[in-house]
Amino acid sequence: ATVSEPAQKCCTEHIQPFLASILEELMGPVSSGFTEVRALFDKEVNEIIQDFQKTNDITKLKENVDQLMNLPFNSVKMEPCYLKVNLLQELLQDLKSRFKIYHIDFVIQRTQNFMQELMENAVYTFEQLFSPSRQADSAKVATSIEKVRLRVLK
Repeated sequence: ATVSEPAQKCCTEHIQPFLASILEELMGPVSSGFTEVRALFDKEVNEIIQDFQKTNDITKLKENVDQLMNLPFNSVKMEPCYLKVNLLQELLQDLKSRFKIYHIDFVIQRTQNFMQELMENAVYTFEQLFSPSRQADSAKVATSIEKVRLRVLK
C-alpha cells in the first residue's frame, strides 16, 4: 500500500507519456524485420515456381520444397531479416539510459526467435497445403504452388 501510490505516480508522470513514441520507434525495425521474412519466403517460393516451370521435374520440385523446409534454419538466408532487427540495439541504448531498460540483447534475440518461428510456420503451412497437390499433373502443379504461396502470405 505504501509503494503503490508513489509507483503509480512515477509511471504516470515519467513513463506513460513516452510509451506511444517508444513503441512507434521500436516497431520500425521489428516491422521491417518481419517484412523481410515475408519477402524472403515469397522470393524462395517464386524461385521454386520458376524452376518447376522451366524443368517440369517433380523430383527436383520435391528437393526444392525440402530445401524450403530448411529455410528457417539457414542462417545465411535469414541473416538479412535478423540484421533489420539489430537496429534495435541503437534505439534501446537510448531507452536504457532514460528508463533503465536492461537486457537489450535478450529483446533482440527474442525478436529474432519470433522471426525464425514465423518462417518455420510459413514453410510448414506451405508444405502441408501443397502436399496433396504434388500428385497432380505438371500443368496444375505450378498453379497449385502459386495458390498455396498466396494463401500462406495472407
